[in-house]
Amino acid sequence: MPLPAIGRRTVLGAAAATAPAVLGLSAPASAAPKPPRKPRFLPGGGDLGPNVLVFDPSTPGIQSRLDEVFRQQESAQFGTGRYALLFKPGTYHGLNAQLGFYTSIAGLGLSPDDTTINGDVTVDAGWFNGNATQNFWRSAENLALVPANGTNRWAVAQAAPFRRMHVRGGLNLSPTGYGWASGGYIADSRVDGQVGPYSQQQWYTRDSAIGSWLNGVWNMVFSGVEGAPAQSFPNPPYTTLDTTPLSREKPFLYVDGSEFRVFLPAKRTNARGVTWGSGTPRGTSLPLSQFYVAKPGVSAATLNQALAQGLHLLLTPGIYHLDRAVQVNRANTVVLGLGYATLVPDNGVTALRVADVDGVRLAGLLIDAGPVNSATLLEVGPRGASRDHSANPTTVQDVFVRIGGAGAGKATTSMVVNSRHTIVDHTWVWRADHGDGVGWDTNRADYGIVVNGDDVLCTGLFVEHFNKYDVQWYGRRGRTIFFQNEKAYDAPNQAAVQNGPVRGYAAYKVGDDVTEHEGWGLGSYCYYNVDPAIVQHSGFAAPNRPGVRFHDLLVVSLGGNGQYEHVINDTGAPTSGTSTTPSTVVSYP
Repeated sequence: MPLPAIGRRTVLGAAAATAPAVLGLSAPASAAPKPPRKPRFLPGGGDLGPNVLVFDPSTPGIQSRLDEVFRQQESAQFGTGRYALLFKPGTYHGLNAQLGFYTSIAGLGLSPDDTTINGDVTVDAGWFNGNATQNFWRSAENLALVPANGTNRWAVAQAAPFRRMHVRGGLNLSPTGYGWASGGYIADSRVDGQVGPYSQQQWYTRDSAIGSWLNGVWNMVFSGVEGAPAQSFPNPPYTTLDTTPLSREKPFLYVDGSEFRVFLPAKRTNARGVTWGSGTPRGTSLPLSQFYVAKPGVSAATLNQALAQGLHLLLTPGIYHLDRAVQVNRANTVVLGLGYATLVPDNGVTALRVADVDGVRLAGLLIDAGPVNSATLLEVGPRGASRDHSANPTTVQDVFVRIGGAGAGKATTSMVVNSRHTIVDHTWVWRADHGDGVGWDTNRADYGIVVNGDDVLCTGLFVEHFNKYDVQWYGRRGRTIFFQNEKAYDAPNQAAVQNGPVRGYAAYKVGDDVTEHEGWGLGSYCYYNVDPAIVQHSGFAAPNRPGVRFHDLLVVSLGGNGQYEHVINDTGAPTSGTSTTPSTVVSYP
């Protein structure tokens, strides 16, 4: 495919007041110190705030309200608006919910079929001249759609999950005019008709059912998908696993009578197809009264107090500045964000830490690095975590990380996974290549994800543009199903990415001491537009031993802006020229 002439995507503390000293005065010797004031008890439940819009079929003016939110959010890529659009069970007619940035739409039933929209939930790219490669940070969940013309359009890029949806028709994943597209992720969904990715460069579909799949560009990956095309990588570029080895769907908000509850889907092994196809899904639920319903402006201390009281966290849409880490210490804690609730760590702190405990669920959050460098942004388990969580793993779902873009941000390592058996299910960890505060050292971020825990599974792993390694995996028996990567566009020269004697840092590096690891459907792309002469030795690096296995790997030079010498280690043909043709390895070793 031809590339545009310009870059493929390119076209956040009050000072503490100090009381003046009062000289010559002191407290009387007999004055007893006041006992410390106990923090007030934090109640659970409450309203969801002004940026959660709840509709039922009798609500007047739904379309005009949807249009109002879209006008505000359509092109607000680095804006501060955050919205959740929630639809109570019932049938809605003649709606077209166009989704812009930081907008989530969801049904409030236990099944997607409880909430039917006769109409569309649309993502298109008119705001960006038909280029969908920047349609980030939006989501659709738990709805049934009967598209107006038979096919719903969902032209997205990274961080735009389509979960628990039932499309009674077809699904088009490309923008009007079939322009550039760079997504994407579907899970626990049923599409009765055909899914047409058209110009989508890569896509991952998990534990779903489809009528058929039309085509593929570079990397189309399926696991546990009824109706998926047969394994055929690299031509067509389909990687198909009959089942997903382990999955547990994302928590979701629903209504039970007049009350909100949060449903917690059960874990599945060797999963295939949707969880909701035969009535009430398997799992448990919690009343909203067991959640601290947080609003923007709340302090990290208050969030930690709520957790210490035994409450879960529901973060309503908005931006949360943190002067210390939010610390999750209790097993089975749920931290659920609505409408892309965004955590910004100030003063170089870590945004979120999880103890080495069972069953924590983190979902629906954006972590946005602050201007003072953080050593880490998200830590799942402390260093040295070693407990067995196989029966009840921690899940990290639709938790996205951004360094730069909305302003200068820095973090040495974005996400560290130390706890065993963690499931990372759909993440986009992104060092910004466009927006504000972007530059090789301005939004410096050396490492994307570091996995130290054993038995970690990643399903839908998107990590891009880090100054050094994008993924480093040191845990044993790790597995990744689908990986999408771009190396940092803005490397100034070959020396800036020289890794000792090796030219360039691999996108995905498995530690030299690892004896078992497996990956399916992994791609890395380079677009060194500052110095197109940069050479990357390989996209992937791993010890060469029988227990470390990869299936269906590819590297791509985008228009000849930089080249790869190999795909993995010293294996795989080099990329060359400006043809943007993948170099592939079907099996390694």
